[in-house]
Amino acid sequence: MALDPAEQHLRHVEKDVLIPKIMREKARERCSEQVQDFTNCCKDSGILMVVKCRKENSALKECLTAYYNDPAFYEECKMEYLKEREEFRKTGIPTKKRLQKLPTSM
Repeated sequence: MALDPAEQHLRHVEKDVLIPKIMREKARERCSEQVQDFTNCCKDSGILMVVKCRKENSALKECLTAYYNDPAFYEECKMEYLKEREEFRKTGIPTKKRLQKLPTSM
């Protein structure tokens, strides 16, 4: 039985693992300023980072949580996942490999 590339049904693993993974990656990109502030604080503080970087850690958590709890952001990531899945079902090539195998010369 062949899978319909445009089929919209999501399996349990897609809902609970794959789409949240995309959400984490995109949220980290969108919260890049807070990620950078926290990273710099940790590098500068060494072993005392737990105490010294609370403010930066809280700002990062707040930014990421805002995205994780946003239904519109979930839908955006779900649609991105469905588009990637549809392309995979049509071509049989995962997105990462498809992007890597672009011809570099003619």
